[in-house]
Amino acid sequence: MDSKQYIGSIIKVKIDRPMGSKHPKHGFIYPVNYGYVPNTMSGDGEELDCYVLGVFEPVENFKGKCIAVIHRTNDNEDKLVVVPEKKEYSDDAIKALVEFQERFFESIIVR
Repeated sequence: MDSKQYIGSIIKVKIDRPMGSKHPKHGFIYPVNYGYVPNTMSGDGEELDCYVLGVFEPVENFKGKCIAVIHRTNDNEDKLVVVPEKKEYSDDAIKALVEFQERFFESIIVR
C-alpha cells in the first residue's frame, strides 16, 4: 500500500490514543491526537496510523485533510499527518509536533 496516495485527501481517523493519554508500553504522553484510518493496512500489518494536528482537545474521531506522510527510513511504518481542512503546517512545525514519538526513528516528510 502506498500511503502517499492519501496526500491531499479528506480522510476519517479513529483516535485510539487521544491527546493527553499515555502510551501503554513506553509511558510517554501524547501531546496530539493519534489514531488510524479504519480498514487500511500499513507496512507493520496494522491499520495506517495518523497524527492529528491543529486540534487542541482530545477527540474520538476526526475528519480532515492529509497534508503529509512521515516516512520512516529505518522502520516499515508510515504515518499520515491529518489537519483541519483549512490548516497548514510547515515541515519544521510537523517535526516539532511529532518529535515526542518520531525522535526514536529516522524519517522524512513527504508532501
